[in-house]
Amino acid sequence: MSEYLQKYRGFHGGVMKWHDLTNLWVRIREQQQANWFIYAVGEAVPDSTATSEQLLQFIDSIDELLHKEHDEDYCGIVYVDNAENPTFVKIYDPNNLGVVCGFSDNPPLPGWVMSQIQPEDLELAFPPPASRKRWWKKIFS
Repeated sequence: MSEYLQKYRGFHGGVMKWHDLTNLWVRIREQQQANWFIYAVGEAVPDSTATSEQLLQFIDSIDELLHKEHDEDYCGIVYVDNAENPTFVKIYDPNNLGVVCGFSDNPPLPGWVMSQIQPEDLELAFPPPASRKRWWKKIFS
């Protein structure tokens, strides 16, 4: 398994409170020169890191989206490898949560991943289970 996929499958602590998310963004802003990849899962895998301007724009935009579309008094849909020194962040789409936390053999893919490691195509690495593919084919056969 590649370093990226190991990091993806590794431990990520949940950012449970909105002020913790704000603190995470502060830490990432402090590291804006740290070569962050921003990967929108389902889109082309980026082959270069974001510029500082792109990183800051993404943080502002995703923070606004999460607050607007995840209308809860807690966050709970962002996961980070190390809150004090982040290098890998999974951000789940508020409109496609499934079973994000807890144990699941096939958790949904995040909507976005921020990493300091070159991303890989997560849809190829973690395709839907065979039973889901059979179900999908049945509908249109």
